[in-house]
Amino acid sequence: MDTSDKRTEPIIEYERQPVPEKSLLGFKSFVWQYAGEHIAGTELMIGPLFVVHGVSAKDVIFGLIVGNLLAVLSWTFMTAPIATRMRLTLYYQLEKICGRKLVTLYDLANGAMFTLLAGAMITVSTTSLGAIFGVKMPGLYDRLPSGIGWILCIIVVGFLFSIVAAYGYKTLARFAAIAAPWMIVMFLAFGIIGLKNLGMNSWGEFWKIAETTIWKGGDPLPGQSKFTFWHVMFFAWFCNMAWHIGMADLSLFRYAKKSWYGIASAAGMYIGHFMAWISAGILYALQLKENPMNVDVLPGPLAQRACGLVGLICVIVAGWTTANPTLYRAGLAFQAIFPRSSRFKVTLVVGAIATIAGMFPGIVMKLLDFVALWGMILMPMGAVIFIDFWLFPKLKLRQNFAEFFGTSFNPAAGVAWLGTVAICSTLVLNGTIEIFFVSLPGWFLTGLIYIVISYLIQNRIKLDTINQKTAA
Repeated sequence: MDTSDKRTEPIIEYERQPVPEKSLLGFKSFVWQYAGEHIAGTELMIGPLFVVHGVSAKDVIFGLIVGNLLAVLSWTFMTAPIATRMRLTLYYQLEKICGRKLVTLYDLANGAMFTLLAGAMITVSTTSLGAIFGVKMPGLYDRLPSGIGWILCIIVVGFLFSIVAAYGYKTLARFAAIAAPWMIVMFLAFGIIGLKNLGMNSWGEFWKIAETTIWKGGDPLPGQSKFTFWHVMFFAWFCNMAWHIGMADLSLFRYAKKSWYGIASAAGMYIGHFMAWISAGILYALQLKENPMNVDVLPGPLAQRACGLVGLICVIVAGWTTANPTLYRAGLAFQAIFPRSSRFKVTLVVGAIATIAGMFPGIVMKLLDFVALWGMILMPMGAVIFIDFWLFPKLKLRQNFAEFFGTSFNPAAGVAWLGTVAICSTLVLNGTIEIFFVSLPGWFLTGLIYIVISYLIQNRIKLDTINQKTAA
């Protein structure tokens, strides 16, 4: 990075060069990062949605065990090995493969999705601030802001989140290390207190209460689809598909000293996407038991019912630790489009956009569907990176096509990405397959398209080169 970059960028993040050895981080940094990011305010949003969709106790418990294991294995064996070998951001790695024009389109899509997700995190934390100040908050079926008080609270929360995210990955890791241990205790307390209020006097009674009061396996709430084991398993695996199979966390694991640090993701999956989702479902079941007409999914009031003011503070901090790395990733995506711009300033702009998005509760109230859609859109480029890195040398195909041939557009990657998204979207829209299941066959479809078209293009280039030499 040149001198001008150093003068304008408060924190150097090596956006367009490999991370040097002096900046690598130890295992604990990733444990706390994943714990902080995935033990989050959104867990109090997602956990209740399984209850809303009528999941049975057996399906939710075993679905989460299997799905989260698959997610950890995806980070460990797909994302981290490439990240620690190349030490590049997702966006710069894609630019080498796809070319500037195609990666700009991808960066726009990726940055937009991360920004909207960060907006959902801001919404979640604001439900606590709204409860503290008695602000009217949106309900399960609301899509628009619920009032000026809600908007003002969103602005305050969004501003605080954006400032921390702008200061880079090391700041995020330090923030998570402070917050994560406390949040683990708080989410455990949510579950225990909720079970006690549901009438559980010993752990031997847990399964009976789980089956009869929490995850009853009956009909979903009006307007919601019925979930099974497979919905839970695939959601637990693919809710972070953009991060692991989609390779977004190349940007984080490029700081890891060893590739096996990918197992640090288990801290987030089994404490956050297992314990915290279960605790949140328990709190929501308690809410329905006390008032069957109150179907609103509002993390702040749920936590307040269990632990009072401390619970509200937990939701604010938990949303913060998730929004921070999400805004950081979004900032990297947009900064990759404008490489001469300051990542710090770009992240602040992204934070402002996420804050505006957070005013509208429609995203967070449909969080399961949004995350599944996000994975479907971004997953194909993860397949492109994986195959380009691991399989192309074995197939004697040229890696980093765009960089090697000096082109701004790799047609093989473009057709593989856009073609897969078009096919998967068609299958979902015509009811052939649900959105929660379409991304797995979509990954293999992307790989097949990318290999076949790359083979045809690269062999044509070789043939043209031979003909030119013969003519000369």
